[in-house]
Amino acid sequence: MNQFGGNWSENKIEILVEYASAYLTIMKKYADKYNWQLLYFDGFAGSGHIKGDNEKESPIVGAATRILAIDEPRSFDIYYFVEKEKEFADMLHKATVENFPNKKIFIANTDCNEKIESLSKFLMTKKGKVFKSLAYIDPYGMQLNWKSLETLEKHSVDVWILVPTGMGVNRLLKKDGNISDAWLSRLENFLGMTKENILPYFYQEKIVYTLFGEETKISKENNAIEKSAQLYEDRLKSLFKFVSKPYILKNKMNSVMFHFFMASNNRQAVKIANDITKKYNNGTI
Repeated sequence: MNQFGGNWSENKIEILVEYASAYLTIMKKYADKYNWQLLYFDGFAGSGHIKGDNEKESPIVGAATRILAIDEPRSFDIYYFVEKEKEFADMLHKATVENFPNKKIFIANTDCNEKIESLSKFLMTKKGKVFKSLAYIDPYGMQLNWKSLETLEKHSVDVWILVPTGMGVNRLLKKDGNISDAWLSRLENFLGMTKENILPYFYQEKIVYTLFGEETKISKENNAIEKSAQLYEDRLKSLFKFVSKPYILKNKMNSVMFHFFMASNNRQAVKIANDITKKYNNGTI
């Protein structure tokens, strides 16, 4: 069972489920008319349940089970779940395949980046062109590579992405700018940018006059988390026509941990996503 919960985790799943219900309502009309097939893709599916912060609380039902439970006005035609951890993949099989025997479910015990690229290749085939897809990419860190996400460009895919702005990007951005090569490489893979473009975005250089002459002082931007969210939003807009305003996930100390975006090439899809996330952003997290 995944141990990563809290109210924000429940809200994130509620947003996804509410959007999926709206998506299926709209797509039912068009899918029937044009013989489209609807595919749900979950890149970090987990075990099917999430263990909350409080040991006495019941586990949170994961997104996979919640999405599978949607039958009205219709369900997805195919469900494709990816989970790299073998133990979680086995638990997910019990929570999904065994409990929903009448639904077409596939579980891949491998890396999400590999399967995103496979999904993109499939959607380009003659068989794949009849599919419209909703993707949910919910990593607990910076496992998603930008080059994998790039492959979804121009496809008929609505993508919800959890971006670890506070939990990931900000933690790698050392205050003094002295970032290891390994951490810089992770930032480059995640953002799809070179360090020469990343560092000036988050750091300022100032000339300081000391007793021994001029010195260059490097300082990190105070609003690095907000800047990382804006940067990722801008990067998504380079791939998709429309990007939602994010749902902001905070911990009990009110510190920002993640930003939850939806990207699509459909204007109406993002309008619906914005209407949903607006409700949750107005609440106390």
